[in-house]
Amino acid sequence: MTTLLALDTATEACSVALLHDGKVLSHYEVIPRLHAQKLLPMIQTLLAEAGIALSAVDAIAFGRGPGAFTGVRIAIGVVQGLAFALDRPVLPVSNLALLAQRALREHGAEQVAAAIDARMDEVYWGCYQHNAGEMRLLGSEAVLAPEQVSLPAGVGGDWFGAGTAGAMQTGCRSLSRDRTPACCPTPSTC
Repeated sequence: MTTLLALDTATEACSVALLHDGKVLSHYEVIPRLHAQKLLPMIQTLLAEAGIALSAVDAIAFGRGPGAFTGVRIAIGVVQGLAFALDRPVLPVSNLALLAQRALREHGAEQVAAAIDARMDEVYWGCYQHNAGEMRLLGSEAVLAPEQVSLPAGVGGDWFGAGTAGAMQTGCRSLSRDRTPACCPTPSTC
């Protein structure tokens, strides 16, 4: 069975997860500007809880953004170092796609508008649709002013909003009344 280590530092949260023997262990902390100090100890703690050595990891996944530039760079640096030392493959994953996939898994959402606060009065935005068990991007991910966000033209049905609270509130307010997704207000539930 595959053992997968995953980490994410693209937002104010720092998280690590381990899939081993069909079980998932994870740690999640909201720690703005402390990712560099906390990430490696979080990985060590997680591996110790699972009772495995780092060498048992078969692949390493990471949140490739969009997100905070420094946070994404921290994840890339740690992943490159570990992957090079272990000679393991690296799996970059979109943070917006992760939000959409989680909304499918936890809420049964078939269409998801995902948003992350990009600061400077902008949001990272992507729209996803369920297809064969996973969420697929419709169009492209973008960084936009809130008044520029939109759901894909010609795609009807209900939409679910997932993402950081500020980004979702801003993005949902900017959509027209008849095209507003049912928004999930906090990242802890989406």
